[in-house]
Amino acid sequence: MDIIEAIKERRSSRAFLDKPVERGTLENLLALATQAPSAINLQPWELTVVSGEEKKRLSRLLVKRMKEMNISCGPGANKPLPEYFIERQRGLLNVMLPGLPEQTNFQDFINEGSCNFYGAPTAIIITIDDVFSSARLTDIGVLVGYLVLAALGLGLATCPIGLITAFDDDIKEELNIPEEKHVVIGIAVGYADPQSPINLPRSERASLSEVVKWRD
Repeated sequence: MDIIEAIKERRSSRAFLDKPVERGTLENLLALATQAPSAINLQPWELTVVSGEEKKRLSRLLVKRMKEMNISCGPGANKPLPEYFIERQRGLLNVMLPGLPEQTNFQDFINEGSCNFYGAPTAIIITIDDVFSSARLTDIGVLVGYLVLAALGLGLATCPIGLITAFDDDIKEELNIPEEKHVVIGIAVGYADPQSPINLPRSERASLSEVVKWRD
């Protein structure tokens, strides 16, 4: 797939087929994703790939902890959002609501779906060593961009999951990830369910006039 086409076509999937992703395909995906550039080639990321029964156990744990701790997805803001951010969030809500099963609460769907990686057969947990400052999270962001586009090129669907960072200690204990690592993000990986209405819409992007400033 052409990279420009991939950028235009890529979207997050929130419903996956019950079909495992072969090990060779995952290895190919990771080989492509880790071609991402990083500051002075530090490659500060570490990826833990969780599939099969291990992924099911992890999902059950995260859903349980989410309900116990009453944690919910949010914008991650430390003060009230300006209205234009709220409008973008509202736009996502408007395109997703028609695809939700009847009588399903949107926030419950997002919260439980995030902790269950939306039923994807594989979850990739991306961590960073605590030797690094928050500046190196930029490198993780670039890695994620490469990963989700490479996945599309391999016929896979993805959804980045941020909520799981609230369960850093639980994830590290469950997956034997060293204490000095921090969970940055998770990625649901699998084959999109083409029949699911939740996968059909795509949220709008802000116009360039809203997000770009020119200085000539």
